[in-house]
Amino acid sequence: MNTANKLTMFRVALIPVFLAVLYIGFNGSNYAAMGVFALAGLTDVADGYIARSRGQETDFGKFMDPLADKLLVFSAMLWFIELGTIPAWAGLIVIIREFSVTALRMVASGKGKMIAAGLSGKVKTVVTMICMIALFLPLRQWMIDVCIAAVTVTTLVSGVEYFIRHRDVLKERIDK
Repeated sequence: MNTANKLTMFRVALIPVFLAVLYIGFNGSNYAAMGVFALAGLTDVADGYIARSRGQETDFGKFMDPLADKLLVFSAMLWFIELGTIPAWAGLIVIIREFSVTALRMVASGKGKMIAAGLSGKVKTVVTMICMIALFLPLRQWMIDVCIAAVTVTTLVSGVEYFIRHRDVLKERIDK
């Protein structure tokens, strides 16, 4: 297994650690969980850089890297929904977008086409990671609202952009 894939698997292994820190709850556990989440987020940046710069892009990495990101973000979002920090509708928008884009990629793959992450998807990921980290801090309500709005808007924009840019994938050929 190459270095990039090892980092992806390390990120996946950090998810139960992240959740355990949250649910065990001890003095400072929010900050510890924030640190674990931030470390996991940094592995995403590192494995992407390593895979591209060293030519270590693999089918395993193309599958596992976005899955690891989704699992990490869903874990944090569900925690914040449980606490009442994030409204369930906002989390649902993120979850629906992620499953929809994944389905689009699967359909494209079945047609021999690969859909790479676009700029709006990368912006969405960065905004989401930053906001999830920020939500562990004692923020004023308006700051929480800005994070929820930023995550929701970037999620919607990137989802719509994927479907517009790749609408040909969903068109059936009439002359079959």
